[in-house]
Amino acid sequence: MNPNYKHATVYQIYPRSFCDSNGDGIGDIRGIISKLDYLRELGVDVIWLSPVYKSPNDDNGYDIADYKAIQPEFGTMADFDELLSEAGKRGIKIIMDLVINHTSDEHEWFIRAKAGDEKYKNYYIIKKGKDGKLPNNWGNFFADCPWEPFGDPKNEEYYLHLFSKKQPDLNWYNPEVYSEICDVMRFWLDKGVAGFRCDVINIIYKNTFADGKKQLALTGKEHYISTEGCHNILKNLRRDVMDKYDAFTVGETVMVTPDMARDLTAPERGELDMVFAFEHMECDQIGVKWFKTKFRPRRLMKALTKWQTQLDWNTCYFENHDQPRSVTRFTEGGKYRKAGSKMLIGLNFCLRGTPYFYQGQEIGMTNGAFESLDEIMDIESHNVDKMARSLGIIQPFRWNLIKKTSRDNARTPMQWTAGANAGFTSGTPWLKLNPNYTSVNVDADLADPDGIIAFFKKVNAFKKSNEILKEGKFREIYAGRTVYAFRRELCGESLIAVCNFSGKDAKAPKVIEGRTLISNYEGESAVLRPYEFRLISPGKEE
Repeated sequence: MNPNYKHATVYQIYPRSFCDSNGDGIGDIRGIISKLDYLRELGVDVIWLSPVYKSPNDDNGYDIADYKAIQPEFGTMADFDELLSEAGKRGIKIIMDLVINHTSDEHEWFIRAKAGDEKYKNYYIIKKGKDGKLPNNWGNFFADCPWEPFGDPKNEEYYLHLFSKKQPDLNWYNPEVYSEICDVMRFWLDKGVAGFRCDVINIIYKNTFADGKKQLALTGKEHYISTEGCHNILKNLRRDVMDKYDAFTVGETVMVTPDMARDLTAPERGELDMVFAFEHMECDQIGVKWFKTKFRPRRLMKALTKWQTQLDWNTCYFENHDQPRSVTRFTEGGKYRKAGSKMLIGLNFCLRGTPYFYQGQEIGMTNGAFESLDEIMDIESHNVDKMARSLGIIQPFRWNLIKKTSRDNARTPMQWTAGANAGFTSGTPWLKLNPNYTSVNVDADLADPDGIIAFFKKVNAFKKSNEILKEGKFREIYAGRTVYAFRRELCGESLIAVCNFSGKDAKAPKVIEGRTLISNYEGESAVLRPYEFRLISPGKEE
């Protein structure tokens, strides 16, 4: 792991929804520049910037038409260069979103492939159908068929797209694809970016294109999840590109176990620095994320402890652009939105690993207030509705699935003020604002000495100055129905973090006795108050 970034506080920006500088209703790079002082005051060290590349926006920028150009609605390359420079002046690094499992079907490579250029046809996974049927029985991450007809229908050829049909998968068997991606990475690293968040990186190499074992979702995944070919590509990218720069990589790695994560991040293997795992984000679902169950804190605790103890270094997060808002999901929100937000922030900072936060998490932004599918822009949500309709699921149930889980819950515009359009734009926002912006916004929170931002800053500063939280080992000491406590230990000294995942008072276990250093409540209490977080100094270990 690159030690320069191990202890960074990382803040993810979804550019489209962060801040609009020109009134077109879409967030942009100059809007980000205008908020750099705010991020510096939060104590942010690294910005993870979701895609800003040129894109037709079928999947909001994760369908890239040109890896070396800026999406015009976000600004220009000169704007990006200024962002790098201004962030650097404030001690903030920037990592890009590297999307190399697929491109847009409007990328020049795919356009030339469709025009019959054999060189570029080999950049993609194009297969013949079998006996008048599709090449195989695989599933698709967006609840769609993963094969789309390619070129002349008489040829019976199909291209693979594990996501949208406008996102054709790249052919990593082709060394020219590897060379092209190396060139893209060097282009941005030479500009001064500090690395990459690597989108769905553990599925880029498909071992075989045989039929898969039939499953409820993602039939065929056993042929492409964390294959040896993927490991080889990552080793080569590390050797040929990343090791030549002061930079790091964090991989979005779907469906991985701790053993698989260790193989991806073990320093001696030379692949990725960190990975995003998802088991703790699956604690409130059955099978696939769209089938939500009642949140039971014990399941979250179990997943957190498993990964903290089985992987030496974690990425610690509860939100991103693909997940519902954590305070809605893991607390009762409403009356306890403020306490619940602080509890989750405190917990995230106290786990062993690099803390990642998503825009708006520091003010307790909640799920969107969408009233119908017409207000949802997310392509995945619309595909799930089509699939559910085809299965005979009636509309009220379909909408209930989507309303709770749609990725647009995290993509509503950032709430800066109580003024028009939440201070996000002077125009019409691209996505419906959450109407609670009149009370939940940055200005209001900053004006509150006991606000969520003040708590974020306090815990962030404490962690940066405390070796136990930075390097100490993790040990769970209590996991009840709603109360979770763990110890961070280093050189015979320790700290204890405890959380109450309940809107009711809870009995404080004896194992958490000691002096409270940080809490999201004022004053001492013999019980843990609703959604209380405490960081405790128990004194020296026996």
